[in-house]
Amino acid sequence: MSKLSLIISVYNKIHELGLILSALEHQSFHDFEVIVADDGSGPGIKDLVNLKKKNSKLKISHLWQKDSGFRKNRILNKAITEAGTKYLVFLDGDCLPHSDFIFQHYKNHSANHVLCGSRVNLSKRLSKQITIEAIQSKEYEGGTFERILDSFRDKNARSTNIEEGFYIESDLISSLIRRKKPRLLGCNFSLPKELLLKINGFDENYTGPGIGEDSDIEFRLKHAGARFKSVRNKAIAYHFYHPQTKESQSNQRYFESVRLSKEFVCKNGINKL
Repeated sequence: MSKLSLIISVYNKIHELGLILSALEHQSFHDFEVIVADDGSGPGIKDLVNLKKKNSKLKISHLWQKDSGFRKNRILNKAITEAGTKYLVFLDGDCLPHSDFIFQHYKNHSANHVLCGSRVNLSKRLSKQITIEAIQSKEYEGGTFERILDSFRDKNARSTNIEEGFYIESDLISSLIRRKKPRLLGCNFSLPKELLLKINGFDENYTGPGIGEDSDIEFRLKHAGARFKSVRNKAIAYHFYHPQTKESQSNQRYFESVRLSKEFVCKNGINKL
């Protein structure tokens, strides 16, 4: 059995997923399975996964559900139940992992802890520069100076969160510069599977992007007694450019009701599966 399961949530981003899978083939840590959690994409994602099954050493599977609007939390819950390991890492299908991404999540994992990674937001221009060759050579992990220059461009076209892209291997240095409380990003976090089962997984009452995949999970895990640890500048993800997604207003209203109730077990989660 693998040491951990990487769950990648996707919807139709075939090019980006191809780059992500290439990056996973070049990880410094190899003992993991990949579950592509597909919220109703066309056949291209399945074809890509099947191709990787034939031509790659990745242990990879594809879970798909019919496209019926935004149901990311539902497919993530299905992936949790299908995962063959006791430790889960979550990555979005528009985020490219650093070559030590899996290693850092595995190295730092511990009981009752949630690991919170970081994300660099690449501009449209720099996103287009990432190729299979850049991944194989790890060129995409460098270029920090170029990203810094890029951050001074027009606000609608620049890279942001550049500081999250500095890879710091030393635990001592990391602890010295880490001042902020860990914040869970749905695109880059990990935890023991039992913690998610404890809160009944992702709440499927969130039917739009934002809040349901991160803020809600963080809130309920904290009330369930989980502890949070930062792996910023260690487990790094590079976010491909896309127009900003608007958070659902209904999600916000529903989250407020969750916060008032302070209940950490959601009713519309894994257990019905």
